[in-house]
Amino acid sequence: MATRGSSSGFGKFLLGLIVGLLLVPAAACLYLHFGHPPVAVADKPFAFERQMVHIPLHARIDREAPKDAPFGESEDVFEGGATVYRQNCAACHGTPGHDVAYGKFMFPRAPQFWGAYKTHIPHDSLGEDYWKIDNGIRLTGMPAYGTILTDTQIWQVSILLKNADQQLPDPVEKILTK
Repeated sequence: MATRGSSSGFGKFLLGLIVGLLLVPAAACLYLHFGHPPVAVADKPFAFERQMVHIPLHARIDREAPKDAPFGESEDVFEGGATVYRQNCAACHGTPGHDVAYGKFMFPRAPQFWGAYKTHIPHDSLGEDYWKIDNGIRLTGMPAYGTILTDTQIWQVSILLKNADQQLPDPVEKILTK
């Protein structure tokens, strides 16, 4: 009789496990279909949502980002970077002295590289900036420019951004602020 009772207990456990494995995905599907998950930019994010994206992002960047640019800093490099930046990046990331409201209403907010609301993290390596521009970042609105821009253009913008907190040559400032 003891064997029969333990078998019945195992059967109940197995049934509970199967029902639990079916109910959790069903409840999740119902929540996503009928609930109100955060889909609008103004919605409060899920708990740990930022960490779920940033932890693997930083691990991948650390693994794949190039270490050094194939050329150094010069006024020509800054001018090339400023031209590409003005055409492709300024609408979301602003220009010197001009933050962009558009970038504030993205989720997550587009970093502002210039001005009073500067959010560019100065400790980003040159290779990290290059990787982000080349590959883009999922779920942020940051497109991958690797198939649109040349490697030289991506390096020029990366070098420009690395120096965004420095005084740039006047021709570069003029390109950025026109």
